[in-house]
Amino acid sequence: MMMTSAMMMQEAHALTVYTAGPGALAKSLASGFEKQTGIKVNIFQATTGKVMARLEAEQANPQADVLISASWDTAEDLHQRGWLLPYQSPNAAKVPDAYKSADFVAQGISALGIVWNSKSNTPEPKSWSDLTGPAFKNNVTMPDPALSGASADLLIGLQNAEGEQAWQLFDRLKSNGLVISGPNAQAVAPVLQGAKAAVFGAVDYVTYNNIAQGESVKVVFPQDGTVAVPRPMMILKNSQHAADAKAFVDYVLSPEGQQQVAAAWLMPARTDIKAQRPLITEIKLLPQRASEGSERAATLQRFRTLFGQ
Repeated sequence: MMMTSAMMMQEAHALTVYTAGPGALAKSLASGFEKQTGIKVNIFQATTGKVMARLEAEQANPQADVLISASWDTAEDLHQRGWLLPYQSPNAAKVPDAYKSADFVAQGISALGIVWNSKSNTPEPKSWSDLTGPAFKNNVTMPDPALSGASADLLIGLQNAEGEQAWQLFDRLKSNGLVISGPNAQAVAPVLQGAKAAVFGAVDYVTYNNIAQGESVKVVFPQDGTVAVPRPMMILKNSQHAADAKAFVDYVLSPEGQQQVAAAWLMPARTDIKAQRPLITEIKLLPQRASEGSERAATLQRFRTLFGQ
């Protein structure tokens, strides 16, 4: 089929967004943005690891205009490399300073918790260390921090807060039969099915969605603290559609866009949008500081070594 110049113009005008889940949210934001602006959005949705691998592979011929990651560290890394276009959306005024910078801003925020199957005949856990008890022997999964950016954030948060005690906790979990699964969905599946009792450090919004669909699971935010995982949204410096990309970021941070974020069971980035789940102010957070890429790599290597991966 011959492409007319109008079709070519329309294709050239399409915005390409690379995003780490949830897929339904990406589609609903793309659809809302297209309705408002007439600009088509092409979406590539995968895990953070796969999205970053694709970005690296396309370095010589960049395709993405906007990137939404599940790990703040990826945004810090791309900022250091000079890959990002500085942009501060006027709609980011209601986003707390901790969740924005000169060239990236949170789309929304999740937190990591224990996902517990309430029909598992195990006591409801209250702290991370409860999962080292006899009731949870061979009964706990964990997303692989090498494949889940959020899981890596929790690992680093625990290490920053507790030092060697965090590694003693992982030693005890290993002795208790902790299974390191693939990305988040793979770790949660056996708990939803009742084959395992709990997930150590699952992304909360996915499970809130499972609960809404009638699953017998509960999200527990441990009393000893957890990490918040802001999902950074950024514009790539090589974007051929910078004005459209800025308009997309504005839309995601508009009240309409943030209500869609809340509908996906995430915490909105803006403090003036209500959510149907606990907010950052209601969860005990571990003290977090930015980790250097080398420190992150060393922590992940130590974890791999401990679990013989």
